[in-house]
Amino acid sequence: MHLNPDIPRVVNQPGQFSFENGITVTCSRAGYAEGVLEVRPTSLNPHGTIHGGCLYTLADTVAGTAAVGAGGLSCVTVSGTMEFLRPATGKRIACVATPKKEGRTLSVMQVVLTNETGKTVATGTFTFMLSPTKQP
Repeated sequence: MHLNPDIPRVVNQPGQFSFENGITVTCSRAGYAEGVLEVRPTSLNPHGTIHGGCLYTLADTVAGTAAVGAGGLSCVTVSGTMEFLRPATGKRIACVATPKKEGRTLSVMQVVLTNETGKTVATGTFTFMLSPTKQP
């Protein structure tokens, strides 16, 4: 599989929404990506667990990275669903994204989010519309 180092470089730069919310893409290749959420006090909900919006943002970012991992494409999220399976706690949440369907214009990615002990805290499915990256 082709590794595209430009995608994590762009996603992980200061000023990007995901970066500013503690998310880092750690691996990116065609049809596969990994990332982590470094939990901050601002990541928590009123119950003291990680806010579902933080988990959704992690999943959407990592899934989108997997959808365009081969390079030459950009994407926008068409839809996303999450199943929150247990309260997410700890200092770090990991996410892995793999394809359910890869197409020319639409790709569907599945995600699994795990806590520091390896327990699954959430799963999800994201659909992306793909388009060629505009060259400068």
